[in-house]
Amino acid sequence: MSATEAKRPAGLSEVEARARLEEDGANELPRPERRSPLRIVMEVLREPMLVLLLCGGLVYLVLGDLREALILLVFGAMSIVITVVQETRTERVLEALRDLSSPRALVVRDGARRRIPGREVVRGDLLVLGEGDRIPADAALVDARDLQIDESLLTGESVPVRKRAAGKAMSADQRPGGEDQPFVYSGSLVVRGEGLALVEATGPRSEIGKIGLSLRGLQTEPPRLRQQTARLVRLCFLGGAVVSVAAVALYGVLRGDWLQALLAGIAIGMAMLPEEFGVVLTVFMAMGAWRISQARVLTRRAAAIEVLGSATVLCTDKTGTLTQNQMSVAELRLLDGARMRPESAGRDDARPEFIELARCGALASSPEPFDPMEKALHLFAQDALRGGDAPDGDRTLVRTYGLRPELLAMTQVWRTAGRADLVACAKGAPEAIARLCRMNAADQDSVRDAASAMARDGLRVLGMAVAACDDASLPPTQEDFAFRFVGLVGLADPLRPHVPEAVRECRAAGIRVVMITGDYPATAVAIANQAGLDVRDVMTGDQVRLADDPELAKRVGHVNVFARVLPEQKLRIVQAMKLNGEIVAMTGDGVNDAPSLKAAHIGIAMGGRGTDVAREASAIVLLDDDFGSIVSAIRLGRRIYDNLRKAMAFIFAVHVPIAGLALLPLVFGLPLIFSPVHIAFLELIIDPVCSLVFEAERDERDAMTRPPRRPDAALFSWALVGWSVLQGALAFALTAIIFVGALRSGLVADEARTLAFVTLVVCIVALVLVNRSFSASFASAFFRPNPALTWIFAGVALVLATALLWPPASSLFRFGPLHADDLMIALGAGLLVLTVLELLKPLWARRLRF
Repeated sequence: MSATEAKRPAGLSEVEARARLEEDGANELPRPERRSPLRIVMEVLREPMLVLLLCGGLVYLVLGDLREALILLVFGAMSIVITVVQETRTERVLEALRDLSSPRALVVRDGARRRIPGREVVRGDLLVLGEGDRIPADAALVDARDLQIDESLLTGESVPVRKRAAGKAMSADQRPGGEDQPFVYSGSLVVRGEGLALVEATGPRSEIGKIGLSLRGLQTEPPRLRQQTARLVRLCFLGGAVVSVAAVALYGVLRGDWLQALLAGIAIGMAMLPEEFGVVLTVFMAMGAWRISQARVLTRRAAAIEVLGSATVLCTDKTGTLTQNQMSVAELRLLDGARMRPESAGRDDARPEFIELARCGALASSPEPFDPMEKALHLFAQDALRGGDAPDGDRTLVRTYGLRPELLAMTQVWRTAGRADLVACAKGAPEAIARLCRMNAADQDSVRDAASAMARDGLRVLGMAVAACDDASLPPTQEDFAFRFVGLVGLADPLRPHVPEAVRECRAAGIRVVMITGDYPATAVAIANQAGLDVRDVMTGDQVRLADDPELAKRVGHVNVFARVLPEQKLRIVQAMKLNGEIVAMTGDGVNDAPSLKAAHIGIAMGGRGTDVAREASAIVLLDDDFGSIVSAIRLGRRIYDNLRKAMAFIFAVHVPIAGLALLPLVFGLPLIFSPVHIAFLELIIDPVCSLVFEAERDERDAMTRPPRRPDAALFSWALVGWSVLQGALAFALTAIIFVGALRSGLVADEARTLAFVTLVVCIVALVLVNRSFSASFASAFFRPNPALTWIFAGVALVLATALLWPPASSLFRFGPLHADDLMIALGAGLLVLTVLELLKPLWARRLRF
């Protein structure tokens, strides 16, 4: 690079660099403002259901009932804290991922090379590029030596492309992915060679930044569960308000005690308003995000959790998700047709020609390789030559002949210690190696047929050749060597071991797995067959480009493999699937994947190799880039949704007897059972039970064997509401009978209230057991593992005992003494509720499925 450095030895000065940094801004991708804990709190407080809960506490505070006000306000604050902790943790993890992906840059400033943070690179900087460097900005090459760049983050294609220095005339219409272009792009990786490049665009003006800015026009999917829950709470609020006003008027007119009527009306309003829905939904989403994070999946938007269980199509890329993103030698072939597969053939079975082919592959590669294929060739040679001489042990590299556009081959010339002659080893495209060996037409056909057969097996094929030469003078080009053809090497990116099982699990769950890759159709089909995809048809990127929207929507309904697809074409595929009514989950890692990630119902970005823009556009991030983690997340999504329905059914059921027992005394002129403090006490039982017991329930046995739920399926179906009303009506009937019976048997009002309250609590415990599973198994109510269940029931018993036996608490609740026979009556009522409902469950179980 001496000529270039002589032409521009100093680069920018530090003064110029600081001025341009101030003028253009930092060289970083557009990012939304990071949410502070205070901002998260304000977002949570805008939830209407949580506002209702906190407003209820404030109302009691104004009325002077400090204890009841504190109970409601403390629980509302707990819900806010749980959400803030989870959301803040997510923000911190994303920030850490962003910092890890930020490259450093080697630049020339004031005549010296300096390593600086990538965000400080400015327009006009002179970048020094070498193997392994992540390019920090868009730049034009002014010098390049055997330079190859991996631009897969922009193009989706993992094969590196050659670069050359800019000539006199440069086309302005240049895009990433082309061979022999004089431009390099931010986020790309240097896999071979070295060069100098002049920075032309940074930050939002780079190709990466432009795509990030375009994302602002795409809208993410709205959270459906929150909309459904808010709608139900509004209906309950209106109904409860009407009943409360009527109850206040009825009590005031009939009994003349308007203050007591107001308190009774407030109690009825609290009993009929299921404010737990908002709290439970918030807690379930926060805890669900935490559970999914244990599977190495980071949830960026809680709304994605509710959609996971209804995904009907899972679109995945190939490299690094289905495969290990680690090349290995899979097959060797000789010109005479002999073949060897390393995984099935031991070293003792290898012919000497195969040993020579392994050695040649390593010697034709860089001594310290960075390219994945060259790493695989070195590793294989070391294994094949165990006990023999290492491929480059006593050799010295003399000269390298790099790839050229007209000849897709490279040659390394080596000197061996103690020998006068040199050895030249070449590798490259099979047809290029055949040309170097000056093979006849018949041998060229044999090489072509063998390479095609290996490609159909999903292998990337390289030809190998060797030549001896004199140390006196080396030829100017590779064509002047007298090469001898050694053989073909097929390299594969192995499938992750558990992918076939994960794909089978998806298919059993009614989820269609679709591969979208930039690789060739033959390779894509081979990997798809290994993974267990149903390969009925293959569609290429060109076909996607030429198809109109109706035709594309028709074809995506049955095509499971898309090959040679450009990342921007993924957006059309996603939109076509959505037009067909599919719920689409889409994986991606490149910048150009970001629009399709944001447009999908569930955008899944790669945390290890993905870009900032892709992660910002996604709903969830795979921290280990593993396909199996996606399936685990879907299973957890179905479990979370199932458990949420169980919690909602329980809440509905519990509010029926609470509301009924609050209304009963007003209608029949009986002593009041509930005051606001009793309702608040019951809510202290209901909310932890829902948040801890139901959230911790295991997944149902058929979680991954039933089809996805319908996208428009309501959380509160008529079957679920009917089942809840039935449960609540039975608990109300038994408790009301016991209360009325106790009054008629001569018990004073406080003792009858105590008996009714304990009976209701026992019935609530029975309803917890009933709703633990939608299955018809009676044993599942007791024997399904759930560590939270024992602790919650013990806590309920302790709190109830405190309210009954501690004089300050019993006077607050106006409880009388509870006798042993009264306790047996309450326990008997709970057992009766459990038995009857478990016997009725088989009649409702099928309708409760979805």
